[in-house]
Amino acid sequence: MGNLEACSAILVGKEASATGEVLFGHNEDDSGNNVMIQHLVPRATHEPGKLLEFEAECAKIPQVEQTWAYLWSETRASWKPSFSDTFINEWGVAVATDNCSPSREDMPELTNGGIGYGLGHIIAQRARTAREGVEIAVSLIEKYGYTASGRAYQIVDKHEGWVLQVVQGKHYVAKRVPDDEVMFIPNWYTIHQVDLSDKANYIASPDIITYAIDRGWYTPKRPGDYSDFSFALAYQDPEKNQDGNIVRHKNALRLILKAEPQDVRAFSVRPPHKLGVEDVKAILRTHYEGTDDDLSKGYLINPHTTGKRTICTSTTLESFVIQFREQPEFTCIWRTLLNPCTSPYVPWYLGITSIPPGYTWMSPEAALASHFDVPPADLSYRPSRAWWAFQSVQDLADAAYAQVFPRISEARDALEKEWADSQARFEQQVYEVFKQDPDKARAMLTHYTHTQARKAWLRWRALFDELMKP
Repeated sequence: MGNLEACSAILVGKEASATGEVLFGHNEDDSGNNVMIQHLVPRATHEPGKLLEFEAECAKIPQVEQTWAYLWSETRASWKPSFSDTFINEWGVAVATDNCSPSREDMPELTNGGIGYGLGHIIAQRARTAREGVEIAVSLIEKYGYTASGRAYQIVDKHEGWVLQVVQGKHYVAKRVPDDEVMFIPNWYTIHQVDLSDKANYIASPDIITYAIDRGWYTPKRPGDYSDFSFALAYQDPEKNQDGNIVRHKNALRLILKAEPQDVRAFSVRPPHKLGVEDVKAILRTHYEGTDDDLSKGYLINPHTTGKRTICTSTTLESFVIQFREQPEFTCIWRTLLNPCTSPYVPWYLGITSIPPGYTWMSPEAALASHFDVPPADLSYRPSRAWWAFQSVQDLADAAYAQVFPRISEARDALEKEWADSQARFEQQVYEVFKQDPDKARAMLTHYTHTQARKAWLRWRALFDELMKP
């Protein structure tokens, strides 16, 4: 997908979080004919010699003996979605990605076809911490090379968040988000200074700076002094239109800082106030209301179609805000299907033992086997699948935003308030059970998630009927 059609992400360090927990938000944006489906991949052991083959043209990767369970949010599409899926595993390691193409790299080194789509799956299968996830990813990139022109991976756990920014071939840099700062990324590289001696906060190709010098992408102001090096400026193609990235980054920072940002390419910033779940939702939902970048004229124009790229946009397939918890089963994934402005953030708990009915319709094995050859029936209207209730309401909003959005937002906010008001009480009740009987507690988390997911689905089906009345 092109830059202006791709994703956005926000990561809140635990000391910048009003909840004291790492918060991670992401909008998955893709154009074309798509649906999202949820899978629960079980923990598994594997026979020696097993090879993973994700894309026919890419390298076959040796599997490890033990892989972890993980929730997999899959984009099923009429095109080839190599980089659109998101993951969170049983240890609470979450993975999402953002397009940063095009990079300047035009001579990538690939071995056996390189690795692309499989990278997110493998991190989810093997990592117990975010840092370990970065180390797993870079070991694969170093061995095989990366297939996409440019991409950023957010790899996050309950303690910290890392951003891994990759160039086609075998060059990469990862940076840890400071605990007291907030990071936002649209679709460009955001890592600037790279301190190769700071092993606690950076993981990078050893020649990340010298390679840029050799290619003519960076010239130090003083020979041998690399303090003015910026990975983002050196490796990003500077000739491509970045207007959509500038406006998203600027407006996200406006909401984080409550002021005009001094640097619209900042990797992360220290906010004047701590951000909670509602703040992250607001950033992922924004159309820049009340600013000079809001061209909707009070929603007389659909805010997704004004010509100015918004963070919540017409191509948003899914949005989530993850509250990481010390006990991973209690990690709460607040998830929307489709636009977060027209859909509610529904609480899904990581400890569930099955996916709510209507949010999946095939096994993970079948999904992986057909991921790049999706049957047309998967993309056709099916009232037995939750996706279409939210799609139908979004379609009405796209056609008459000003007329229907007030009623949609009223219904959305009422559900979210109900869930927020009962969250602490419910979690405390389940945690008391968990201390004595973890399996019973997981059953409670599963029943609750199923119930709320179904409630949102049925409410949105009824809302569509209501909105269709004259």
